[in-house]
Amino acid sequence: MDVRLAKRAQEISPFYVMELLRRAKQLEAQGKDIIHMEIGEPDFTTPPAIMEAGIRQLKTGEVKYTPAAGLPELREKIAEFYRQRYAVTVDKKRIFVTPGASGAFLLALGVTLNPEEELLMADPCYPCNSNFIRLFDGKARTLPVDAASRYQLTAAQIKQHWTKNTKGVLIASPSNPTGTLIGAEQLKQAVHTVNALGGCFYSDEIYHGLVYDDKATTALEFSDNVFVINSFSKYFGMTGWRVGWLIVPEAFIDATEKLAQNIFIATATHSQYAALAAFDPHTLAELEHRRAEFERRRDFLYDALLNLGFEIPIKPDGAFYIYANCSKFTDDSFQFALDLLEAEGVAVTPGKDFGINEANHYLRFAYTTSIDRMIVAMQRLDRFINKG
Repeated sequence: MDVRLAKRAQEISPFYVMELLRRAKQLEAQGKDIIHMEIGEPDFTTPPAIMEAGIRQLKTGEVKYTPAAGLPELREKIAEFYRQRYAVTVDKKRIFVTPGASGAFLLALGVTLNPEEELLMADPCYPCNSNFIRLFDGKARTLPVDAASRYQLTAAQIKQHWTKNTKGVLIASPSNPTGTLIGAEQLKQAVHTVNALGGCFYSDEIYHGLVYDDKATTALEFSDNVFVINSFSKYFGMTGWRVGWLIVPEAFIDATEKLAQNIFIATATHSQYAALAAFDPHTLAELEHRRAEFERRRDFLYDALLNLGFEIPIKPDGAFYIYANCSKFTDDSFQFALDLLEAEGVAVTPGKDFGINEANHYLRFAYTTSIDRMIVAMQRLDRFINKG
């Protein structure tokens, strides 16, 4: 190891699925048919109205810096979205447009987290969140969760594990990899508990919109003293445009703007103008049609995996993932995923990407491909687990 490499860089954990993806690309280059169920990226293109809005802005030639906090009209659109969808009033001054949800996390943690302070998170969880915390020399303290709490942290867990070094709690709903929602009452108790303890509550809501059986609740319904992270990537289908947003408590507005000015200057201008079209009624109608298609895919994949013998204690409420227990077939889900890719050309994500809580017993399946392709994938998976 180069001694000049920062300690924090050494502590950043890799994305194990990237090893699978690299191999999948190699196999595809050799002519093998690969069914991708490993990467959390919708297969739908960006809605046409959004693309057209971005192109129009590019053609003006006025692709210059916007205010660091984002286009005022986009911030107002986001505020209106919260009024209409959640009946929540948010001052647009509290809304910051960011380079994806990743940029939102960097701002939220940058204005709150000190070295050695810890954040409580569920295990399993999205691995980049822990790495964001390490980037600021903080500590991610993951707590094992299971089906009893819908794989979400509870107020009781937060109280039990809170220490003098705890800065706050991060909850993702719908979660990645489990796709489960936190119930409104459970979220309310968690928010109030963190506020009472004097900590920061971070609510990862990037999969809001992609919810199928119940209603997603924003943490803003229970307190203004929360940090809410969201994105145009998932529900709005704008992954490569790199636009997200962060909502901060009023006391953090100035500090957040100062940090944004220094580390981003601004989010890509044409992407922000494109995002303005995301809230048009005809675009939202198209997105709802896509949401319904994701629900059909979830139902198909859920039934198919159960029929093959996988255990799924809770049917996912949202996002586009199923986190399935594969212990009937293997004690090493990472090796299982590697072998499945080599033998059958089906790419899935091993549980070790999401923590240590029974990670070797789980695989994440992303239903970001068509049902026709998933039918073939399930046939291949059936053959793989029943070989010999």
